[in-house]
Amino acid sequence: MSQDRVPAFKQFLFVSDFDQTLSFNDSGLVLSEMLGITNFQEKIGGLSHIHIVQQGGELAYLLLHDPEFRRVRKHDLIEAGKRIRLKENIHLLSRMLEDLDGHRFSFYVVSAAPEEVIQSALEGIVPADHIFGTRFRYDELSGEIESIVRVPAGYGKVVVLEELRSRLPIGHDRIVYVGDGSSDVHVMLHVNRLDGLTIAVSENKYITQIARRTILSEDASSVLIPILEEIVGWNSTRIRALFESQGLLLQEWDKVRTDSLRISNAAHASSGAAEVEIQ
Repeated sequence: MSQDRVPAFKQFLFVSDFDQTLSFNDSGLVLSEMLGITNFQEKIGGLSHIHIVQQGGELAYLLLHDPEFRRVRKHDLIEAGKRIRLKENIHLLSRMLEDLDGHRFSFYVVSAAPEEVIQSALEGIVPADHIFGTRFRYDELSGEIESIVRVPAGYGKVVVLEELRSRLPIGHDRIVYVGDGSSDVHVMLHVNRLDGLTIAVSENKYITQIARRTILSEDASSVLIPILEEIVGWNSTRIRALFESQGLLLQEWDKVRTDSLRISNAAHASSGAAEVEIQ
């Protein structure tokens, strides 16, 4: 009798940020609106200006130190997660990553957003043990946030990524990282240096200049396109057919390259002559 053969997969690590990468909303903004805190953006801007915390870790700092945010409890974070507006088809993305023409991607979320918020928002889509967010220690009696255990922001994301990579284990060239903002710069530079694939999902100039690919869409499954092109080696015809098999139509797929230049008159540059920016 012939034995059933188990298909051999090429194993990869797929890591995504959360706020404005898998969602449309910032966790801190949703939490602030829920609690009636009106000056969240000003508080974040102030912390960013004085560089007192790692970029992306501002909400964690406010939850621990700011008088208005000190009243937040774990159940508030869970409720905020339920109110987060997610991008379309994250569940489909998770399922399709399990087998892309013999390539299997283990899906993890690494974000500076509170872990309870992410777990609540992605419940039933991404397992809780595949989510690494800001983790707090709570007072057993009052439920108040007592201290911060971990904040995966800035270089902290690199640390978590390397822990995951060594745990699987896989080579650095089999990492895909997806992010949207300045807090993803360190981890994208790290992944790029070691021949992984980085994907930006916003027009943030700091991140688009670093990411190997940029995808702008309100559908989370759109990040499959650079994976299918760069890693799996498919052409646009096969990619369109795959999406159509899932009931999705790539209605608009524009590949655009933008060169941003600043040109000034060399003879008058030192005197502050007007400059022209062309895109």
